Amino acid sequence: MNLRFIDWIWHVRGSMALSPDLSRDDAFDRLDPVFRQSGTRRERRDDTLVFTKRDQEAQDKMSVFDSGVLRLEQGVAGIVLHYRLISRALLFCFLAPFLFLGIAQLTIAIGNHQKAAAEAAAKAGTAPKKKPEKAVFPLNPIDKALGAPEPEDPKKKKDEDKLPSPTPAYVFAGLFAALYVIGRVLEDRLVRSLFRKRLAGA
Repeated sequence: MNLRFIDWIWHVRGSMALSPDLSRDDAFDRLDPVFRQSGTRRERRDDTLVFTKRDQEAQDKMSVFDSGVLRLEQGVAGIVLHYRLISRALLFCFLAPFLFLGIAQLTIAIGNHQKAAAEAAAKAGTAPKKKPEKAVFPLNPIDKALGAPEPEDPKKKKDEDKLPSPTPAYVFAGLFAALYVIGRVLEDRLVRSLFRKRLAGA
């Protein structure tokens, strides 16, 4: 299978035209400070710059990316910068929701199994005997006048052995899905803006 159809999940690609008065050497010189960061290794080969990151610091503006390639090519209207950046963090945020959705389905299956087992035990008369409930005394008239809450009815209390809930798994799945969508769009725009500013000499 051609990975190019799915690698957009954790790859960020883009291109931008350089100013006509900007040479290849000048372009790489302006971009060089972006990769002069702790934990970053870079290597330039003719019109290509390859970088890798390891244990990158939080203040690194490209800390979300682990590696990438920048290439300068001659276009119709001049030199064009093409870049391809790889992020394992984006891949993790994309896969995490599927993991939590699987956990949610497993939780539901376990709950259904426990419920079916309890119903079968009740029908067979082998259900464990519940502990005798404590007697509930009515509120004193003075307590009622002071607005004290009514005592809880033991019959309405939730069973201590309640079925497991898939809600937390759904919540985490939604959080990671939102993180991926926001991160995928935001990082694409941030890195494009960063390269544009550096190439403009900002």
